[in-house]
Amino acid sequence: MKKCIFSMFVLFGTSTCFAQKVSSDQITTWTREKLPKAIQELDATLSIPNNALVPENVKQTLEWTHHAFEKRGFTQRELPTPGAPLLLAERKVKKAKKTVMFYMHLDGQPVDPSKWNQDSPYKPVIRKHVGTTWKDVSPLEQKNGFDDEWRIFARSASDDTGPVVMFLSAIDLLDAHNRSSNYNIKVIMDPEEEMGSPHLPDAVLKYADDLKADRLIIYDGPRHISNAPTLTFGARGIATITLTVFGPRVPQHSGHYGNYAPNPALELAQLVGGMKDAGGKVVIPGFYDGVNLTADVKQLLSAVPDNEKTIRKNLGIRSIDNVGASYQEALQYPSLNIRGINSGWVGPASRTIIPATATAEIDIRLVVESKGPRLINLVKNYAIQQGFHIINGSQPTEGERMNYDKLLYFSSTYSYPAFRTPILSDMGEWLNGAMKLAFGHDPIKIRTSGGSVPISPFVSTLNIPAVTVPTVNRDNNQHSPNENLRIGNFREGIMTITTILATPYK
Repeated sequence: MKKCIFSMFVLFGTSTCFAQKVSSDQITTWTREKLPKAIQELDATLSIPNNALVPENVKQTLEWTHHAFEKRGFTQRELPTPGAPLLLAERKVKKAKKTVMFYMHLDGQPVDPSKWNQDSPYKPVIRKHVGTTWKDVSPLEQKNGFDDEWRIFARSASDDTGPVVMFLSAIDLLDAHNRSSNYNIKVIMDPEEEMGSPHLPDAVLKYADDLKADRLIIYDGPRHISNAPTLTFGARGIATITLTVFGPRVPQHSGHYGNYAPNPALELAQLVGGMKDAGGKVVIPGFYDGVNLTADVKQLLSAVPDNEKTIRKNLGIRSIDNVGASYQEALQYPSLNIRGINSGWVGPASRTIIPATATAEIDIRLVVESKGPRLINLVKNYAIQQGFHIINGSQPTEGERMNYDKLLYFSSTYSYPAFRTPILSDMGEWLNGAMKLAFGHDPIKIRTSGGSVPISPFVSTLNIPAVTVPTVNRDNNQHSPNENLRIGNFREGIMTITTILATPYK
């Protein structure tokens, strides 16, 4: 029997074994050698428009994805939904006992080309920072090698086409060096994430047997602000509320009816202003119920190397809301955010009127301990306690106008819940080990991210523990003009995914 010395990368289910360890230096060498071809594939992929609102874009993106996974030996099939289909790609390993599923999305945000500093958001441009501006890197410079500090500018470079190509490049590296996972791989590709994945929850229920897995890894989102390797173990959920207060039937002359006709803008301001105290803490009874940050949790939060002074300076604020003692603590509580208010006219168009209506849009970020429907009802009941009558439709009837002093239209949407996987878990230990192998030190471990990702149906419906492995730079202009991906992050993202794929699942 052939004797094999321990290898940090182990090929399970085959007769191959290795007589040496695979080091971080080797992984770095592999990815640097792969980088030019990976960038070439990324450029070609970014050249395909992927706006989920445009059916032809969806079709072209799905065609590219089919081809890319097919040539890497994945079996694939589409999972139809009332919108664009999900794409499930699978690669099985002989004698594997476990399955890991990877979630990525195919679509990008809509674009306004006039706001971009290039011919088209779908024509990738490599730039370097010179002084205070970004300048194009010439083809000749690129032939001499890629600098980690250069950036690739294109729509969805960071969100989420970059991570998709990182994953494919990692598969290429494993194949080229005769390595493999010791677990079966499933990849679920979402073509509607930037639309809020409206059909994903029902699809998870419908295709539960197809989506069975032991763990779920999400490749999406940016690293910690320090740009150090990062693991994120949870994400907040989201619910939204629309409040419209009604005043006079039509806008009225403020001279004729000021002091007589109630002003809906003022009533709305008083309503939403009363939801929080002067320190920014929600005062609606029960809003924070269930959240208890123990000493152990606070220790995990304090281990995240945030620089509070830098965060505040970047935001341009002197003080913070009195919800948590730090940025990480604040993310552990549900938030109530007034994301927009509209009434009457402002600026040059302003006029001396009492508005007919005033509308506020609210988003509530949810944590595991808070349930969306409960918090929505708390806000609704608070409005009723302030004397508002909730009208039956989107416009008050004549009877409602004559019988109630304060009229309010209340509409809400509960999108999806929060999820959180314990940092001190077997999944946390496995991913931490892989990241430490790749980079020589432990990654930053974040208990929950501030944003929301629509994968909680996998966690809640299929009971799969999930962790996000962010790879891209935080200053990437995500969702905005001039979105970009730092080449060093692209290279290290390939390192990260390669190591995770090759690290044995125990």
